[in-house]
Amino acid sequence: MSCGNPLFYWIWSSWLKQPYENPWLRFMMSMLGMVLLIRPVSQNLADPRIRLLVSLTMWVELPLFFSWMYLCNAGGKVWLPSLCVIVLVYYNLTDWRLATAGTISGALAAWGLFDLFNQASPAMTQGEFALEAVIMAFTWACAILLGVSSANLRQEYLAHTLATMGIMAHELRTPLATAALIGDAIQLEAQRQPVHPQAARLDKLAQRLHSLVRHMHHQIDTQIANAKLLQLPQHTEQVSAAGLVRQVLESYPYPSSRQQACVQLIVHEDFMFCTSASQFSQVLGNLIKNALHSLAAADSSYPFGALRIEVDRLRAQGRIRVTDSGTGIKPALLPLIFRPFFSSNHGTSHGLGLAFCRQVVQSAGGSIQAKSEQAGGATFTILLPIMNGRQMAMTDSRQPW
Repeated sequence: MSCGNPLFYWIWSSWLKQPYENPWLRFMMSMLGMVLLIRPVSQNLADPRIRLLVSLTMWVELPLFFSWMYLCNAGGKVWLPSLCVIVLVYYNLTDWRLATAGTISGALAAWGLFDLFNQASPAMTQGEFALEAVIMAFTWACAILLGVSSANLRQEYLAHTLATMGIMAHELRTPLATAALIGDAIQLEAQRQPVHPQAARLDKLAQRLHSLVRHMHHQIDTQIANAKLLQLPQHTEQVSAAGLVRQVLESYPYPSSRQQACVQLIVHEDFMFCTSASQFSQVLGNLIKNALHSLAAADSSYPFGALRIEVDRLRAQGRIRVTDSGTGIKPALLPLIFRPFFSSNHGTSHGLGLAFCRQVVQSAGGSIQAKSEQAGGATFTILLPIMNGRQMAMTDSRQPW
């Protein structure tokens, strides 16, 4: 958009002259396109405010601007196909419902501006208008059909993912139950002969086996919950941030004692917020799991504080920060990590973990952001609205006794 506008201004005004061109309007569109290239915008696409800014920019650049140029040039062999292509591009760049609303509102806004400023343009005959209207209607119908089809394919993909994970979970829990029974038997045998020289080792082996079984069950439950990221209702459960973090850290199935010993919890100031405790526990579990994987990939010696979780308040919001000193995230991947089905580890991840985290945090009225430098660790910051005394009383009054 930034480079295309000057180029097409030269083409349509000097080479293949059109009835209407405006250098200042082209310049404004180029500058507006530069907004999408600004670093804070391109690297924070998960932020709702940034997404709104990008959507507004795309709306002005595509349906509004091209509808205006189409009207000022009375359509024709250049602007009719241009407008048709832009409609298809717009539907490809965003959700079909948003694209439909944007296309209609952009065309109406351009029409209103055209009528207001009474632009002088070549007259269009009734036959030409009817022909171009039919072509535009056909293009718009195709764009809507393609948009709906893409949305249906994504829903179908998610449904197949859920079905596959359900089957895998069922198949995995059977051998896990057997492994748990074996662990019980080993532990019982060690308790029957406490003076046996191998009793301590058998008991330790049984504990390790039980830990592995709990870890696998935790992973199965986490991934199933992650896959349901599009089905999260609002919750009114009062949750203490520090208390929930402590509970998650105590129950998390650490692969080793070294990893458990590297975790540091710092509570500067606790706060209450409204969410589902079980879902938010999954969020914290996902972030802890990712941080431990990053530390393992960095061949970390797991010093104390290599994984640090802080709870405090930032003005009128509560804040939970999860920081690790692992491998970090490539800057080019930061805008993508919260997208469903995106994963930098295609071998062991389906790319729903962080998307689920964002959905849960947003359902609690908050936001989540990531900052990282490659080989410099990563920090995930969750900002949440704090419940005041009046809100807590109102929530209590809605709870059944």
